[in-house]
Amino acid sequence: MSKYKLFLLRHGEGAWNKENRFCSWVDQKLSEDGLKEAQDCGRLLKEQGYKFDLVFTSLLSRSIQTAWLVLEAMGQEWVPVIKSWRLNERHYGSLIGLNRAEMAKEHGEEQVKVWRRSYNVTPPPIEESHPYFLEIYNDRRYTTCDVPKENLPRAESLKEVLDRLLPYWDSTVVPEIKQGRTVLISAHGNSCRALLKHLEGISDKDIASVTLPTGIPVLLELDENLKAVKPRQLLGDQVKIQAAIKKVEDQGKAIPST
Repeated sequence: MSKYKLFLLRHGEGAWNKENRFCSWVDQKLSEDGLKEAQDCGRLLKEQGYKFDLVFTSLLSRSIQTAWLVLEAMGQEWVPVIKSWRLNERHYGSLIGLNRAEMAKEHGEEQVKVWRRSYNVTPPPIEESHPYFLEIYNDRRYTTCDVPKENLPRAESLKEVLDRLLPYWDSTVVPEIKQGRTVLISAHGNSCRALLKHLEGISDKDIASVTLPTGIPVLLELDENLKAVKPRQLLGDQVKIQAAIKKVEDQGKAIPST
């Protein structure tokens, strides 16, 4: 029996989503399309009569920006927004900044799919010589974390994302839901997928086929133990949603030679 509602949202399209690059912990703002996706998402949620009591985001601007735009479109700007690195996107290590389609051409589509979608494969770690290393680890936002900066990840599998996310879920998010508050988590493709795996009991193998498009709200109905009682609902025009899912899945395909 459904007792609680939880909303998950992968942020609107970011600048590097548009360029098909591994963005990860590099801080990118939303693209023009991403701004529109977030606003459209807020309008849809308002039309459907939803009201939020609390919003959780990562420390990355695209996640925070999306939350702001959604709340603005809903006329709920006053709703508190709480930020944590534990909701950050998966850390893609040395792959950060690389183009997925070019990587597929060089390493094969199957290898890129493993890097992107597998549950327990960790990509090569980011080194101090990496062009984005200092931009990430010298960023002041990471002095606010509940772990020392030197203990932050240098690369993560999806399993490792879930491992760092679950303590925050259990200690901070769950008590709010159990008090009857309606929560939106505005995060990232992989942090949302990791949480879905936990809540829906998805197998290590099957999580590879779960795709979340940008800017599409996901409604989960949970029982008293915060386990999903029915399949997740991606809200909105289902034809557009399926096209958006295909677009995400095609990002890891090699560009044909011309």
